[in-house]
Amino acid sequence: MSLGRRVRIKTDEEVELIRLSSLLVGRTLAEVAARVKPGVTTLDLDAVAEEFIRDHGAEPGFKGYGGFPNSLCTSVNEAVVHGIPNDTPLQEGDIVSVDCGVLMNGFYGDSAYTFEVGVVAPEIHALLEATKECLNLAIEQAVVGKRIGDIGFACQQYAESLGYGVVRELVGHGLGKDLHEAPEVPNYGRRGNGPKLMDGMVLAIEPMINLGTREVGQAEDGWTIVTRDGLVSAHFEHDVVVRQGKADVLSSFKDIEEVLNSKNTN
Repeated sequence: MSLGRRVRIKTDEEVELIRLSSLLVGRTLAEVAARVKPGVTTLDLDAVAEEFIRDHGAEPGFKGYGGFPNSLCTSVNEAVVHGIPNDTPLQEGDIVSVDCGVLMNGFYGDSAYTFEVGVVAPEIHALLEATKECLNLAIEQAVVGKRIGDIGFACQQYAESLGYGVVRELVGHGLGKDLHEAPEVPNYGRRGNGPKLMDGMVLAIEPMINLGTREVGQAEDGWTIVTRDGLVSAHFEHDVVVRQGKADVLSSFKDIEEVLNSKNTN
């Protein structure tokens, strides 16, 4: 991905348009959440997402981007990110990271959530919970006066304290009229290092945390990134705007988690 060199500060009006796109991503992922179960294919999920996005007046942000063939990135188990939807049924105990983007009113939204398929092993559930916490801790650093390295440090310190591997080859990014804008937002770093965070910067923060080592490679399809040790990886992503004192989270997991909670109680 090529990132523009200049960070684009967003106006309040632009932030609200990005919020609309980001919230539509969350609602799309909630539609996906309702259908994740053993026997479903990631191509099934992709079709549901594309239809939902288009029905709401938006375009899939990923389809055709750099030649990517689908609307969702669906990364199962040891796949970290950029998995291509296929017709292999999901199995009990799998996890699947679903990364979704939309383009609406000229602005992108981009968010990801890792789903459990049926009941997963306790150590895998713990990885997902820890990766979500990495995201929360990273977002806490996305405030005026901090630096990009503070975001990465918060994520890395927590993940590595639990023995997990933090992927370095893939990073978060700025977001706006382009899907990938400056600055890059690594999930590792040193406190006080990197570009200074300014009011109105919109960032997609997306920890990718491995159960084993941090080493990854690329699958033969030219897209999918996989762990080298074959252990599972989790991925969660929010869009935020840097503000004074506290970041404003533009995307939402609320609809997704309402669906998951209702599935768990049925």
